[in-house]
Amino acid sequence: MRILLVEDDPALCEVMTQSLQSLGHRVEAATSVVAAQHWWRVQCFDAVLLDLNLPDGSGLTALREARGRGDKTPVIVLTARNRTEERIAGLDAGADDYMGKPFEMAEVEARLRALVRRTAGADDVVLVGCLRLDRRERRIYCNEVDWPLPAREFEVLVELMSPVGRVVSKRMLSERLSELDAALGDNALESFISRLRKRMVGTDASILTVRGLGYRVQAGAQEDSYA
Repeated sequence: MRILLVEDDPALCEVMTQSLQSLGHRVEAATSVVAAQHWWRVQCFDAVLLDLNLPDGSGLTALREARGRGDKTPVIVLTARNRTEERIAGLDAGADDYMGKPFEMAEVEARLRALVRRTAGADDVVLVGCLRLDRRERRIYCNEVDWPLPAREFEVLVELMSPVGRVVSKRMLSERLSELDAALGDNALESFISRLRKRMVGTDASILTVRGLGYRVQAGAQEDSYA
């Protein structure tokens, strides 16, 4: 999962970043409204963890701007400003969830999973053919045996299984999987897809190329794809 963490406390930001990265997430940290607005505009995130009390204003400014341009990225507000009226203001501004400080990282992670699951329409455990994706463990199993993949191939397959049957465009895959300072090109993406297809032979699952739209995972043996 790619997460935008907006938090101006250096110690807390570092702890949260390390905790989320240890769970396999990719984190971009912003410490101000301006930085949050920048990253929110130029990158595609699966979720935003948003502090409100920032040096140059309220995090709600960035949230309102994002919602105003039609951005529907799930947002959890994390703040010490936890009174009822402040919660209402945050939710009215477009937040999806609200947690007061102090909080436990285990609960933050659980709420992230639940929020993204609802948004994507995907379950914590996804089955296709002999493959089983467990989001909580961040593992894929084949016939209930651990099926390790290189990091990028794992991320591609997770996107395609969120949920199974959804067509994912090349552009979306590139945005999700690009490093923050370098875009993932079509050739690299096609190489990951090609390697995944070879690995998936015999799993009763396959990746289909949908002409002009992108890729989707389906149950059944590999078919001839069409470009």
